Amino acid sequence: VCIHRVRSCSSIRFIKSKYVCVFDKSALKFSHQQRLFRTSAVSCGQIVQFKLSDIGEGITEVTVKEWYIKEGDSVSQFDSICEVQSDKASVTITSRYDGIIRKLHYSIDDIAFVGKPLVDIEIDASKGVASEEDVVETPPMSHEEHTHQEIKGHKTLATPAVRRLAMENNIKLSEVVGTGKDNRILKEDILNYLAKQTGAILPPSPKAEIVPPHRRAEAVPAAAKDKAHKIPVPVSRPIAFEGKDKTVPVTGFQKAMVKTMSAALKIPHFGYSDEIDLTQLVQLREELKPLAEMRGVKLSFMPFFIKAASLGLLQYPILNASLDENCQNVTYKASHNIGVAMDTEQGLIVPNVKNVQVCSVFDIAVELNRLQSLGSAGQLGTSDLTGGTFTLSNIGTIGGTYAKPVILPPEVAIGALGKIQVLPRFNSKGEVFKAQIINVSWSADHRIIDGATMARFSNLWKSYLENPASMLLDLK
Repeated sequence: VCIHRVRSCSSIRFIKSKYVCVFDKSALKFSHQQRLFRTSAVSCGQIVQFKLSDIGEGITEVTVKEWYIKEGDSVSQFDSICEVQSDKASVTITSRYDGIIRKLHYSIDDIAFVGKPLVDIEIDASKGVASEEDVVETPPMSHEEHTHQEIKGHKTLATPAVRRLAMENNIKLSEVVGTGKDNRILKEDILNYLAKQTGAILPPSPKAEIVPPHRRAEAVPAAAKDKAHKIPVPVSRPIAFEGKDKTVPVTGFQKAMVKTMSAALKIPHFGYSDEIDLTQLVQLREELKPLAEMRGVKLSFMPFFIKAASLGLLQYPILNASLDENCQNVTYKASHNIGVAMDTEQGLIVPNVKNVQVCSVFDIAVELNRLQSLGSAGQLGTSDLTGGTFTLSNIGTIGGTYAKPVILPPEVAIGALGKIQVLPRFNSKGEVFKAQIINVSWSADHRIIDGATMARFSNLWKSYLENPASMLLDLK
């Protein structure tokens, strides 16, 4: 017998033959009697601990909200394992391995820590897909698993499956920021990069179907919507009288609010309020709504508010800046990532529309529709909730005219919009007419923003909204 390759797996040694030359019957008989010599691979399972990767933004712990697998289930790479919630966003964790789930390290609502094991997975050792730090009981890992690719003087770490996904989508790994350990590029990083390049919406976790905005609008009759707008609907919650106090931990978005508002108390707030006549903008929106609906997009007033704010920030960049903790340096942000406060079942969240300075009003409306759909389903990602540079809060959707908004550090300004009211006003001839009035309340960091700057910015923003055609002169 001519043997060309020998390799070992655990304590069992096998032979993979490329050529077998039989000289006589005794030699052939001998080869059948040896139980240790085989021509097929031996399957040797190894247990790996799948650890919670670094989610970014300084997050060190998350709450396990839902398991999509149980012990004994088979999983493949990129299958959803669980959904976790940090104080910034909900994230779906996917598997990096093919194998069988052997142990879940946490129960629902337990706190999981970054870098600690989530689950134990039994994988096939012959495939060599486990990283060294995850292996619990395994022979030495194949050197081919996590090869380092030299790109422009630095090394990029990714699994073969991730490299294949990048190659299929013509993505250079050097252009992708890795969020895994040691900047390892994960499948989620490739999908997020692809979504930013194409404008695609990433597939949601298997939790709730996202209803497109135009379908949701069609499902509610117009008369019912008008009635609902006039008559407040009480929130229906089950009333339980247990007769004793109950203590629950502060988690999720509540925990984020505690942290953010505690930091906001250090900022000396300056307040400024004004009213805006939206009569012309109301007429313009009514004309544009059917065109937007034909494209499957719901057009509200917020895209106009956001775009007008961005045009104002170009003239007053100090409002789109941040101040360091020692109050020694001011950073002027190049991008206008304007946040929009949303009231959801999970609490107050503030996703932001990225790069508004290069977006059209329609582009902003499309992105708002996406954020609102994901927000109502509790599926906003970390990238949607971080990186904001300026914020608008529309309290008018609930009620009220004026507010005292609190700045979201490290931002330096925020605006709160009241409800639109039909009120009598006088025109230039002294005649009374019916006007569509909205009130705005601004808060600014008085350490670097003075009252005159805030007032001038507000006047410019107001002029764009009261004369929406004037925005055409400054649109890029």
